[in-house]
Amino acid sequence: MTQSGESLTRRDDIRRRLGERYRRLAESRRLSPFTAVVSRFTEIDGGTQGAVVSTQLFTTVIPLMIIGFSYMQGFADNASPGTIFTRQFGLEHPLTDRVREAFGNSAGLRADWTLIGVASFLVWGIPMAASVATIFAKAWRREQYGLLTRLLRGTAWFALYLVSIAVRERIMFGHHHHGLPRALLFVVGLLPVWLFWSVTPALLVRDGGRGLRSLALAGLAGVVIDGVAIPLGSRLLFPSLLHGWDGFGPIGVAMALLIWCGAVGTGWVVTACVGAVLWERNAPSEMVVDSQVG
Repeated sequence: MTQSGESLTRRDDIRRRLGERYRRLAESRRLSPFTAVVSRFTEIDGGTQGAVVSTQLFTTVIPLMIIGFSYMQGFADNASPGTIFTRQFGLEHPLTDRVREAFGNSAGLRADWTLIGVASFLVWGIPMAASVATIFAKAWRREQYGLLTRLLRGTAWFALYLVSIAVRERIMFGHHHHGLPRALLFVVGLLPVWLFWSVTPALLVRDGGRGLRSLALAGLAGVVIDGVAIPLGSRLLFPSLLHGWDGFGPIGVAMALLIWCGAVGTGWVVTACVGAVLWERNAPSEMVVDSQVG
């Protein structure tokens, strides 16, 4: 085949692939939003992805939350790391006592955890971040970064995630308010959640920073799912879940938290799918087709 013939074949192949991407985008936009999200979740095997992330979340973020709470309390003898969970889940007596007993107190951690111990959990969080990067790449239909770049971007994402939950915790529970002020603090606490999930595609997805307005809209998926649905659902369901493991003592608290991590991990996968679908429907067609693969 001559050089001109090969060039013509390549152009035909490029046109065919572009035509296929435009057709797939048009079909996706014709689906209802709910159907499109379910289809994307199924496409990336979201159930399995959520299970993997939930296990990593349980073994990484929860220990860091416990140790971080203890440091912020100055290792006060009467401060229990379980307080962070009793506040988040809205637990009342006797469940609060059961959770505090399961976690011990802050002073006990001072002798057990050093900087090396904390660093080990931070390092273990990197594979979790890489898993989340893979999920977002699949949901957004983008070519994945190389392993080193994925690890570096995932590490930055994980650090930003820890900062966002710390800021949110500080806003919502740093002051003792009730009624309307408490509701206003809850709304203000959603701002770091919105910023975090708006920036997430730019960090984890190739060419993920394109279409800033559409990214901001996609970030609202994280607000609704990670900022509202999961916290409120936890407050409604976690006490009953904890009662169900009542006879197992501390291991029952751990199992209840593991189930909660499963909900959070699945919520992250759903957030990736919802954000991708919202971005595709609001960004210019040319930008969507130019960014995606396959």
